[in-house]
Amino acid sequence: MSKSRLEAFSDGVLAIIITIMVLELHVPEGRDFSVLRPMLPVLLTYVLSFVYVGIYWNNHHHLLHAVKRVKGSVLWANLHLLFWLSLFPFVTGWMGENGLAPHPAALYGIVLMMAGFAYWILERTLISSEGANSVLATAIGSDRKGILSVVIYAIAVPMAFLGHWVAQCLYVLVALIWLIPDRRIEKALSAE
Repeated sequence: MSKSRLEAFSDGVLAIIITIMVLELHVPEGRDFSVLRPMLPVLLTYVLSFVYVGIYWNNHHHLLHAVKRVKGSVLWANLHLLFWLSLFPFVTGWMGENGLAPHPAALYGIVLMMAGFAYWILERTLISSEGANSVLATAIGSDRKGILSVVIYAIAVPMAFLGHWVAQCLYVLVALIWLIPDRRIEKALSAE
């Protein structure tokens, strides 16, 4: 089955997720920058979530670029990823509106962790579909970066209750780890 419909659908869902997140930002009343101070947690959470959606979009694009076809199991794995990503606007809004309070910060981390796990499942499903000797399998390898990300999220979730700033720093750390585009797939494709 062609991968173009999967790519188009996923791109559309990610665009809608970003749109929903930005629509949650409400224009403050007032004419100077001081009215933005109470909105700072909302704005910072939005920026972090926007970066995460951008990271997923970028890596999803590279992931699908390395495969020749998709099958039913890939469609379901992709939907599983999109489900967790579709929760970003909710957890972004809840955490931002509550000043990074422990429960919303923990749920934010759970959604990040599940999205990371769902992405790993999508990778493994695509590798299974393409074969152990495929370009994708070679490029992804053991995926230490992806596994490390999920482990950091798992540490950050309980940290939200002990020191929510530590949890926030861990969420930012994972985003920074992935902000530099993952070149493994590009390198493997150009070597082929």
